[in-house]
Amino acid sequence: MNFDFSDDQKMLKDQARKFLSEKCTTKTVRAVFEGDAHHDAALWKQVAEMGWTGTAIPEEFGGLGLGYLELCVIAEELGRALAPVPFSSTVYLFAEALLIAGTDEQKKRLLPKVASGEIVGTFARAEGPGAVLPKNVRATLKGGKLNGKKIAVIDGPIADYAVVLVRGSDEPGERGLQLALVDLKGPGVKRTTCDTLDASRGHSDIVFENASAEPLGKLGEGWSDASRVLDRAAILLAFEQVGGADVCLALAKDYALNRYAFGRPIASFQAIKHKLADMYVNNELARSNAYYGAWALSTGARELPLAAAAARVSATQAFDYAAKENIQTHGGIGFTWAMDCHFYYKRAKETGLVLGPQRAWKDKLVTELETSNA
Repeated sequence: MNFDFSDDQKMLKDQARKFLSEKCTTKTVRAVFEGDAHHDAALWKQVAEMGWTGTAIPEEFGGLGLGYLELCVIAEELGRALAPVPFSSTVYLFAEALLIAGTDEQKKRLLPKVASGEIVGTFARAEGPGAVLPKNVRATLKGGKLNGKKIAVIDGPIADYAVVLVRGSDEPGERGLQLALVDLKGPGVKRTTCDTLDASRGHSDIVFENASAEPLGKLGEGWSDASRVLDRAAILLAFEQVGGADVCLALAKDYALNRYAFGRPIASFQAIKHKLADMYVNNELARSNAYYGAWALSTGARELPLAAAAARVSATQAFDYAAKENIQTHGGIGFTWAMDCHFYYKRAKETGLVLGPQRAWKDKLVTELETSNA
């Protein structure tokens, strides 16, 4: 079992870092935060032109067909740069849902548009606070018409299409669930932008009133299909979180080495050393789990649900801790809007919630460990 990337994958990672260091600085992120747009359209176009949106999409559907390991290295660099683009919603969620549950016709119709960056996609599950459970799904798909409401849909303000978890029959629990594909620019769709902590990624509540939609996958398999989508997205998003956490550690270390107090660098104080050491340990633990997840994702291993939960939990904790301690290490100035520390903190909170609450992923991790050890 090899947990390292190949030379070609490392070269792709270097190219991605160089590209983003030139095209996506913190000034780029700040401009989206302080503007009215929900993403950087020019950067999104360039990301698509680089072929990143089609990295793991098979060639027969218009992608590059490189694979998930290549997508993981790109994800880490997007996370390092806090790229304000709808990459995770379109590539990790929407495209993966199509690959898992779509028919050949649906894949041929939409995946080439994802690969080219022509469309933005998203995935809508939640209808209220807390973890999404089968009994709480009330949105319905009957006779090709979708009715109901989904909340806090990532990149909802700009998305062209959505995969929606719906109730396709009156059967209770998971038996009545399925996924649906809906054109968000069609009639019967009303979007309301949500105020969230991370303004570089737009979210919206979406109300469907007899909106035209088509089934994606089989009735009764919606919950399992959605779980498979989330597992894949959890691993890919973990790489974004690891990238962000690494930057927080680097920023804190550099500041501590150059900020003097009482005639010596604050990095020489034991309290600061402990912060930096704890950040490093958390980051390395998250990276190890992310690599485990990348292996499971790229090989289709049966350990994928366990690896996804481990990657999700550890990466969320690492990014959240590193973002908070980076601000603390910067002291009073770290709390001001003039510093960039806030952007990482806000992204850490957003990425920690976008796939559901941390408690649900911890419960899943325990369940998978118990199952694997039974």
